[in-house]
Amino acid sequence: MSQDTVVAKRYAKALFEVAFEEKKTLEVEEELKALVSALASDTDLQRFISTPKISGEDKLAVLKNTLSGKLSTLVINTLELLVERGRMSILSDLLDSYIKIEGESLGLADATVYSTYKLDEREMKTVAEEFGTLSGRKIRATNVVDKSLLGGLKVVIGDTLYDGSLAGKLERLEKSFNDKHRR
Repeated sequence: MSQDTVVAKRYAKALFEVAFEEKKTLEVEEELKALVSALASDTDLQRFISTPKISGEDKLAVLKNTLSGKLSTLVINTLELLVERGRMSILSDLLDSYIKIEGESLGLADATVYSTYKLDEREMKTVAEEFGTLSGRKIRATNVVDKSLLGGLKVVIGDTLYDGSLAGKLERLEKSFNDKHRR
């Protein structure tokens, strides 16, 4: 584990604890996601933040001016610490750690549901409930269309893959067939 990851976990833990006390854990998560996404898509802003010739005060002034009213005080204060300590590069790791800590503390899990077509809200709710029962956690599911599945679903929760796709079943059948006929 890199030093940046360890540091990001410490920041994430502290941020989560304060957000939890203020009952703003999900709000902070959404703000961090939006911030990471915005920074990732704006190369000028990335360059500005990573330029060592620009002082931390100037960076902070621009960020505060740009983001004021869009982010909570919790996230702004965290940004301030990251800029002051030259650690803006860990923001993405901080988000990942925050989501993990939040999930463990609140019994949440994010799931990616792969299907051959876009699932409607009712279908996604059903999948989330079924896998919530299976995992003992509240599932927040995101749907990704993957035509290569041929049919069925593939669900990824953390490091666990549940493959109920037709393509997956055919692969397992082929492997089983090959294993039996190699002997």
